[in-house]
Amino acid sequence: MPPTDLETVLKDEINFPDIYFYQTNAESHHAALDLRDAVLRLRRDGAFVAVPLFRVNTAPAGPHPIGSYEIWVPSETFASVFSYLCMNRGDLSDHAIRNAWIGPSFPVDLSALELRTDEIPLQYPSLKLGYSSQAPTFTLEERRRLGANVEKILQGEKLAARAPPREEERV
Repeated sequence: MPPTDLETVLKDEINFPDIYFYQTNAESHHAALDLRDAVLRLRRDGAFVAVPLFRVNTAPAGPHPIGSYEIWVPSETFASVFSYLCMNRGDLSDHAIRNAWIGPSFPVDLSALELRTDEIPLQYPSLKLGYSSQAPTFTLEERRRLGANVEKILQGEKLAARAPPREEERV
């Protein structure tokens, strides 16, 4: 039975996704590095806070049987990072213990659903969360400032991977 004790559940939060790739397969290795680079760019731009460790294991290391790298994610932005990784992981995988990517997706029959609107339906608007939230959202500029601040703070962390400069900063 899954745990229901609040203290246990909060203590056992996943906050270190390990991204696995076949280090001898150039396509898999490239896809893993592309995903890592995308996470770094999104962090830089303020989409979320996620800190891929500087080191990328290009061979089995410690308990990891194949190429891998780790991303530290604070609980405050875990949902955003997890969602992004799930939607953009391609054929990459996560480790087997507390594995959130539990195998291939199960095919569903979407023809059973009727499309009634192009708008996203508000679910439980009384909670005022998610699409029903009335909290102010960050502008793109505010997100970029937040991302720049995170990058500045992480400059002193030798294990944190660096985000690449924006295109306009390269000129």
